[in-house]
Amino acid sequence: MTAEITVYFNARCSKARKLRDLLTEHGVEAEFRHYLDTAPTREELVGLLQRLGEEDPRAIMRSKEAAYQQLNLDSADRDQLLDAIQQHPILLERPILVRGEQAVVARPPEKALTLLGLA
Repeated sequence: MTAEITVYFNARCSKARKLRDLLTEHGVEAEFRHYLDTAPTREELVGLLQRLGEEDPRAIMRSKEAAYQQLNLDSADRDQLLDAIQQHPILLERPILVRGEQAVVARPPEKALTLLGLA
């Protein structure tokens, strides 16, 4: 692979672990970004949305997460949603694989293989 690959990763997530295993099986090296330890910046979140071809931050949010409900984000605007992800990174969907100017929410993990041209 020529383009650097980054995976927004949570080791407690079975889908993220499966993606890591799939990448290893295919000999793909990636940087695993432990986003719960270091929350993504607003600029990074906007970049993810652009790479995904999305405008609405809900495309990268875990709406069933308790924090989403507690913060009453159903009617929040774009800025409020981006702020919420920064302040509560558990709200970020996972895993997300980024390669160059493209990204995919890898649910199921095999979706990442398509982006990488391995499926």
